[in-house]
Amino acid sequence: MGVPSDDVVLIQKGKKPGEPHVITVNCPDKHGLGCDICRIILDFGLYITKGDVSTDGIWCYMVFWVVPHSSSIFVRWPSLKNRLQSICPSCSVTFYLNDQTSHSAASPVYLLKFFCLDRKELLHDVTQVLCELELTIQKVKVTTTPDGRVLDLFFITDNMELLHTKERQDDTYKQLNAVLGESCISCELKLAGPEYECHHGILSLSPAVVEELFRSELSDKETRSQALSPDMTKLKKANVVVDNSLSPAHTLLQLHCVDHKGLFYDVLRTLKDCNIKIAYGRFSPTFNGYRDIDVFILQKDGKKIVGPDKQNGLCSRLKVEMLHPLRVIISNRGPDTELLVANPVELSGKGRPRVFYDVTLALKGLGICIFSAEIGRHSSSDREWEVYRFLLDENCRFLLSSMVARNQIVDRVRRMLMGCLGCNALIPHYIFMHLACILKESLL
Repeated sequence: MGVPSDDVVLIQKGKKPGEPHVITVNCPDKHGLGCDICRIILDFGLYITKGDVSTDGIWCYMVFWVVPHSSSIFVRWPSLKNRLQSICPSCSVTFYLNDQTSHSAASPVYLLKFFCLDRKELLHDVTQVLCELELTIQKVKVTTTPDGRVLDLFFITDNMELLHTKERQDDTYKQLNAVLGESCISCELKLAGPEYECHHGILSLSPAVVEELFRSELSDKETRSQALSPDMTKLKKANVVVDNSLSPAHTLLQLHCVDHKGLFYDVLRTLKDCNIKIAYGRFSPTFNGYRDIDVFILQKDGKKIVGPDKQNGLCSRLKVEMLHPLRVIISNRGPDTELLVANPVELSGKGRPRVFYDVTLALKGLGICIFSAEIGRHSSSDREWEVYRFLLDENCRFLLSSMVARNQIVDRVRRMLMGCLGCNALIPHYIFMHLACILKESLL
């Protein structure tokens, strides 16, 4: 019974260059499957232009129209299909009924360690290679020595589950050597040992940083390190409406907010973590930069969501995740300037895809070098967060002690993470603001 495995996931290419590819998933249902699918789509650097989701609680049918976020992204469509198929429940009804709660074994963690001469944009270039090889960065520890060398530790997992083979390892070395070149002193790849747990701990953050990084509201005050630039204040606008009158069995949830990278993932991640079941959902195309999302939902017990407290709690949680899915601030860490980025971790323990890639790409575009970097976890507000810490090199064209320059860096990083249009066009504006900042402070 069921459908042939080759038909679980179908990917239909666009008829013309630039047209969306259509991803169709037809398989047994499981809680949070839509979230898992959107997470993989985001991990491949793809943008969902629209989508439809339908399930009767046993079988589901999903369709997503997708395009790459950037023309520079190379998508391995066969690999995407394999990744999507790997998370779909078996098409055997017997397996589905008896083993729907089973979990696959965790992927082994590998340590990639290389020692080389430092250069500009090195960290992002290595990160890009790992993304293209479908190697997920779990933790990282990057250190620059006083003599201009770097020791980088990347703890990675292989989405293709082939890193134990010599062929896969040789390909990884080949791609890395092409980036590191003659500057590479040593490069080693092996299964992670006790050192992974050593770097797997909870990050220690000051109370002031915790308060600023994890507060739920975005501020438009210029003194705040997370302040929004004027053209991005629309991020603060979102509507969530609950309606129980249109369906005798389901609650209708209507969402309207500004579009951003990973929006569908953020919405479905929130519903998954709140134990909300989706019976039907439609993700409409963007209009004037905004999205409309309509989903018919149920509680875990199969009942509608009634009662003001439950409805208001769900609406508030969704608004926070739609408006503020990522936190970005700059603070002082002793004499150094530190950029911090945080995103909520799913209850399953998974963090948001491509954050490290996007941050390093934004800093690369600004000409800012990274002195050191690390990834860790932090618990705040009764939830776990994934926190990225970057010590910025003072030897750049930005005066990092200036609040104006800091706000510009935060704004650029946020734009890259949120996928806001016009990011690349901002570079001349950043240079202008930086020069204005230097002139202003020199006159004081």
